[in-house]
This record gives sequence, structure tokens and C-alpha cells, in this order.
Amino acid sequence: MSRIFWDTNLFLYLFKGSAQYGRRVAEFREAMLRRGDLPVTSTLTLGEVLVKPVKEGDTRLQREYSAAIPAAAVLLPFDEKAAQVYAQLRSDKSVRAPDAIQLACAGSFGVDLFVTNDSRLHALPVQGIQFITSLERLPI
Repeated sequence: MSRIFWDTNLFLYLFKGSAQYGRRVAEFREAMLRRGDLPVTSTLTLGEVLVKPVKEGDTRLQREYSAAIPAAAVLLPFDEKAAQVYAQLRSDKSVRAPDAIQLACAGSFGVDLFVTNDSRLHALPVQGIQFITSLERLPI
């Protein structure tokens, strides 16, 4: 069983039916379930996914997303351990705060794989994360 962190963009591709990535995310999720992998994400992901429904006053979609994400993945908090990893990451000013939070939550939990389509993150060494990759490069 591998611990695999899903960055926010994967959930958005899946929920919105992205023509380019939606199917790939669904196939990846199915492969994870077959292998018994543990999907994880952070509470920041939930917050980011809720922004548009909140802005538009779409309470139905807010409820749907609020139920779907915790059902699909373990939600990791931004806690004291994550804060330490965050501080290390943010000491490099090229790493944006939301990215550092995601990486810090994943690193403090200890994940085998962090999946994101943010190419700026692929080369970052993060304690507690074995590999960072894009959706396109995943071996499904």
C-alpha cells in the first residue's frame, strides 16, 4: 500500500470532468483502489475546491464537495509538524504559500507520491515525500 497525496487540481479535474485530465484522474483513482493505496490530501484542498461554490452561493455543490473529498481521501491537517516543514519550504521564496502548505502536510504525514500538475513542484526535495510527479507521468 502506497500513500499518495492528491493536489487540489486532481479533484478539480475529476469533479469538473476536465476534457484533458478527467478521465486520467478517474483511471488513476481506480488503479489506486485496486492496489489498496491510501489517497490523502490536505484540508487546504477542501478549502480551495469550495472557493467557487461559495463565491457563487451554490450550497448544493458546497455540500457535495464537502462530502466527496473526505470520502475519497484522508484529510491531513496543517499541524505543528507540518508547520516545521512549511518553514523550510518557504525559506525558498520561489515556493508559493499554498504549495508549501500542501507539500508540508504531505511531508509531515510521509507520502510515497505527491501528484500535481504544477510543474514548478516536480524538482523540489521535500522531507517525507519520496516522489513528486505530474498526472501525465503517472504509471497507472
